[in-house]
Amino acid sequence: MTQAPAPSRTGRRRHDREIVALALPAFGALVAEPLFVMVDSAIVGHLGTRELAGLGIAAALLTTAVSIFVFLAYATTAAVARRVGAGDLRAAIRQGMDGIWLALLLGAVVIAGTLPSAPWLVEVFGASDTAAPSAITYLRISSLGIPAMLVVLAATGVLRGLQDTKTPLYVAIGGFGANAVLNLVLVYGVGLGIAGSAWGTVIAQCAMAAVYLFVVVRGARRHGASLRPDAAGIRASAQAGVPLLVRTLSLRAVLMIATAVAARLGDIDIAAHQIILSLWSLTAFALDAIAIAGQAIIGRYLGAGDTKGAREACRRMVQWGLVSGILLGVLIVAARPLFIPLFTGDQGVRDTLLPALLVVAVVQPVAGIVFILDGVLMGAGDGPYLARAMLVTLAVFAPVALLVPTVGGGLTALWWAMGLMMAVRLVTLWVRTRSGRWLVTGASR
Repeated sequence: MTQAPAPSRTGRRRHDREIVALALPAFGALVAEPLFVMVDSAIVGHLGTRELAGLGIAAALLTTAVSIFVFLAYATTAAVARRVGAGDLRAAIRQGMDGIWLALLLGAVVIAGTLPSAPWLVEVFGASDTAAPSAITYLRISSLGIPAMLVVLAATGVLRGLQDTKTPLYVAIGGFGANAVLNLVLVYGVGLGIAGSAWGTVIAQCAMAAVYLFVVVRGARRHGASLRPDAAGIRASAQAGVPLLVRTLSLRAVLMIATAVAARLGDIDIAAHQIILSLWSLTAFALDAIAIAGQAIIGRYLGAGDTKGAREACRRMVQWGLVSGILLGVLIVAARPLFIPLFTGDQGVRDTLLPALLVVAVVQPVAGIVFILDGVLMGAGDGPYLARAMLVTLAVFAPVALLVPTVGGGLTALWWAMGLMMAVRLVTLWVRTRSGRWLVTGASR
């Protein structure tokens, strides 16, 4: 990153307090999100194997559909934080409302596409004849909650931009509890089966969206911000989100290629790969929480025109990312005797898993810095560069990963390819932060 004098001890402590205050609640909210699917799986699993298989397929489709639009949170966080830094809370909330209206429009489009195409989507994902009816039922009902899910993403971005990560944590916890109770009541109490699980999730997501809207609307009224849809503002939000959409799709392509290669390696390798992906996701939550803090803090500093503060905050968060990555790597190595038996008793899977798991541990410090720099550049609104950098990363990773089955090395070689992917991301992000071109000040980029 651009050279800046090292902050004083007082400055470091100030940055540390900000990072902790934003990152800890963000981590809790991130962890709560996958618990929705876990609760559904636990409850539906007792209905039977075909219902659980159907849920797995439908949940994968829904997760993919929603994750594509995660830019609603990222772009909104950066834009709102800039206006907070500029001291214009009215414009900040107005910007957030544009993101929420965009979320509603996108949600309506997704519903319109999902309802008629549900059978085809389920078939494409390879559902068996016995699991397909359950998958179609769950997918069609749950798709009705997609606008609420997208509103939650956008509203979460609004609150993060306002430097509030506690409210999303409380809403996530409340939503998780409501989802669990509703699933139990509707699946077993009312006897709706897998349809009850889907309706329970839809109701919980809608309730979460309602709480978020209440909070945002209350803030809008307090500061005199308009709640009406503004075509220009919605269009600007969409334009800001397109580069982040490209980045997200490229990252999803990396994960899909890795999974496809692991499947070609054989059943043992794909089983071990899925276990590693679950661990990778867990460590990503921890690192992403700091990155989320970075989005909010960097956006605020740049909105206030404080490039020195932005550079110092970036430097400190990179240190946090590096230390966190080292600690996570050590934890993976130390906990592997406890972690591996939780997922498999197959000795073949264990033997394949262990060396690849060590690669994951080695890569964690790199991942720690990558996640932070990614968050810093998102907070700066540097989406176009992030899109280009991720396309370059995909272009480097894809041929290397696809050669693994031919060259040999199995799953361990595949995860070294994933390590290469993270290294390329590190180089591209580090070059950008060193250049200082991301340090664009003002209420808007």
